[in-house]
Amino acid sequence: MSLEPELLKHAFKKPFTLLYPFEKRETPKGFRGRIQYDMAKCTGCGLCARDCPSGAIEMIGRGRTAEFKVHLYMCTFCGQCVDSCPVGAISFTNEYEYASTDKSKLIFEFKRPVEMKKP
Repeated sequence: MSLEPELLKHAFKKPFTLLYPFEKRETPKGFRGRIQYDMAKCTGCGLCARDCPSGAIEMIGRGRTAEFKVHLYMCTFCGQCVDSCPVGAISFTNEYEYASTDKSKLIFEFKRPVEMKKP
């Protein structure tokens, strides 16, 4: 079998691959990227930290003053924290590019918004 017909058949077609990182595919619906806290909704119950199978969520404080650190290098993106949150304060983003040799760049902190003091 000769390769010339096969070569001519594919010579003028568009490449199947993308020129990553310059071209990126759209993430599918339900994609599990980095988790995001909505601190205005969060009650500080701690179910997310308790139910995380990999221990990637660190809760600092209790109740409505609680803040969170997510150690992304430990996260398995299983979605248990999203399912456990009774108020829906945790969601997934479409972000997925986290290659780093420094673990400190893979720790995301979620702090309470500073409330404006009344005069």
